[in-house]
Amino acid sequence: MLNTPFRQAVAVMGFAFLLIKVGIPFIPPLIGFASAPVPNTVFIEYMIIALVGVLLWVSDNETRWTEFKQPINDVLVREDKRVARIILFVTAPALVAFLTYGNVSPDMSPPPSFRAIHPAPPTSITFQGTQMSLDGLENPLRSTGTIEEHYEEGKRVYYQNCLACHGDALQGRGHYSQGFNPAPLNFQDVGTIAQLTESFVFWRIAKGGPGLPNEGTPWNSAMPAWENFLTQDEIWSVIIFLYEQTGHEPRTWEEVEEEG
Repeated sequence: MLNTPFRQAVAVMGFAFLLIKVGIPFIPPLIGFASAPVPNTVFIEYMIIALVGVLLWVSDNETRWTEFKQPINDVLVREDKRVARIILFVTAPALVAFLTYGNVSPDMSPPPSFRAIHPAPPTSITFQGTQMSLDGLENPLRSTGTIEEHYEEGKRVYYQNCLACHGDALQGRGHYSQGFNPAPLNFQDVGTIAQLTESFVFWRIAKGGPGLPNEGTPWNSAMPAWENFLTQDEIWSVIIFLYEQTGHEPRTWEEVEEEG
């Protein structure tokens, strides 16, 4: 069934579609690796790359290019392919019309409520089965070891887990960032972590988007709950990396008490 360049090209594009759309989110967890759905913009980019590769291959020599074009020419020209031609000319515009309608049709859902960028944190959370009080909680790593050691560990954690969304410069411009709304947080902005205590940042990293309270909706963060992947010390160390790398100082609990 794959004895012609046209069929081989279609098979490759079909395999690329399944691999990117289905394989990347679902296959890695089967062998013990964490994964996540691929944003639509990245999916389109990868499919275009696959299409360009297929077109380069089929046009590599004149014989293969001629064989690739033959089925297309047959459907468009030959009299015995009239039925297939009619089906193509009907279904192709219908598919375009359906996709266009889906993009331009009005959304009848009610308007969203106002969203708090930094919602009020809970007084305590459960982290990997252990109860933690957030009120007055300081980063325990700042009183053990050296900041340099924790910085290097946090750097490793960040570049292994956070880079794709928050970016190399910590400005929320990672490779996947365009696929999310709201966009990943810009840590360089003085309105983000510089306004927060380290316990607040720990809560948001540990619980991710699923842990947002009601005032953080309706545009929930796409960040996963990192408590499922990182240890408590790894989260505290990456928090140190964020503040050290951006040059910000975390809010202290004395400042919080003074502001009421």
